[in-house]
Amino acid sequence: MTGFAALPDLACRRLGGGVVSANDEFFAAADNLVNPWPAGFEPGTFGPKGQVYDGWETRRRRASEPTAGCDDGGHDHAIVRLGAPGLVRGVVIDTAHFTGNYPPYASVQGCGVEGYPSPAELAGARWATLLAKTPLSGDTANAFAVHHTERTTHVRLSIYPDGGVARLRVHGEVVADPRPLAAGPVDLAALEHGGYVVGCSDRFYGSPNNLLLPGLAATMGEGWETRRRRDGGHDWVLVRLAAPGRIRLAELDTTHFKGNAPGYAALRGSVATGTALDDPAAWFDLLPKVRLQPDTRHRFVLSAPALASHVRLAVYPDGGMARLRLYGQLSTADYAGLVRRWFNLLPRAQAVAVLTGAGGLAAGAAGELVAARPLADGVDLPPGLAPSW
Repeated sequence: MTGFAALPDLACRRLGGGVVSANDEFFAAADNLVNPWPAGFEPGTFGPKGQVYDGWETRRRRASEPTAGCDDGGHDHAIVRLGAPGLVRGVVIDTAHFTGNYPPYASVQGCGVEGYPSPAELAGARWATLLAKTPLSGDTANAFAVHHTERTTHVRLSIYPDGGVARLRVHGEVVADPRPLAAGPVDLAALEHGGYVVGCSDRFYGSPNNLLLPGLAATMGEGWETRRRRDGGHDWVLVRLAAPGRIRLAELDTTHFKGNAPGYAALRGSVATGTALDDPAAWFDLLPKVRLQPDTRHRFVLSAPALASHVRLAVYPDGGMARLRLYGQLSTADYAGLVRRWFNLLPRAQAVAVLTGAGGLAAGAAGELVAARPLADGVDLPPGLAPSW
C-alpha cells in the first residue's frame, strides 16, 4: 500500500468505529460500511426485500411519490463515529458488487465534537467538507485524497440520490484525546492512542499494524504474520509510540498462532528519531530474547524501565503474533506535548467546549484562548488540561 491507503482506517469496526445513524437502510444495513473485511457477494441469495448485499443500500427515491424515510428530491446519508479520531488524509467509497444500483455521486463531511453525542446532537454539529460532491463508479473502490487540517471525530457520507455502498474507509493519522492517558499506565503502542508501525521486515500474511489494534484477535487473520525465512535471519517490527514513556510491562500475544508462532522474541528501545534510528548504538535492551509458546498471551514485567519513543520487536526466526502491548507511564513534558498538539488541531467549537467544560472558563475567555492558537511549546496549558501528577 502507498499514499494515504497505508494509514489506518479510522472508521474500522476493529478500532471501535460504528454507524450511529442513517436516514434509510431499506435493502441493506449501514453497519456494513465499517466492517473490516472486503465486501462479499453471492448471486441468487434473496431475502424478503430482494438480493442480499454486503453493504449499505437505500430504496429508490421517487420525487413524484414521496415515501416514508425518503424526502422527495433529496439524498441519503449515514453518520459514522470514528473509532480513532484524527486527521483524515483520504477516503475510499467502495461500491463493490453494486453495478446497476450504486449512487452516481457522493460527498463526505466531518466534524469534531466532545463526548458521546446522540444522532440528534450530531445533526446540529458544525460539519466541514472533506470531499465535495464527486462522481462515483460502480463496483469500484473509489479513492479520494483529503486535505483537512482539523481533528475529526465523526464523518457523514452522503449519496446522491440513493443506492448502495459496500464499504467506507477513512484513512488518516490518529490524534488521540490525551486526557484519559493521564489516569495512569497506558498502552503506549496502541493504535487508538497514536502508536504506529513505521517499519517492518515482512508483511506477507498480515499488516503489522494489526498488532496495535484494540481487544483480542478473533482469528489468526487479525494478526501479523511473516513468510517462512530460509536465510538464517529474523523478522522485526518498528513501532513509534504514542509518546515517549517508561515501559513497565510488555505483552506478546501469539493467540491463534499454533504451528506458526515465533520461537523467541526480544524488545529493544530508543529515543532517537529519523535516520538516527539506523544507528545500532541508539538502541538498548528492554526485554532480552525470551522463548514464546504458541497460542499464548505472554506478559513480562520489565526489570529496568527506560524512557523510549520507539520500540523494535524482533521475532526469531519468523512467524505470527496477534497483539503487542507496551504499558508505561508518560512524563509530564511528553504528556503536555500531546495535549498541545491535540488542542491545536481541534475544531474551534470543540476547543471552546473543552475549555468551558473541564477548564471551567467563561465562553468569552475560552474564545480568546482558542483564537490565540497554536499553543507553542513551553506555554502553560489551558486550565483543566494540565497533568495532575
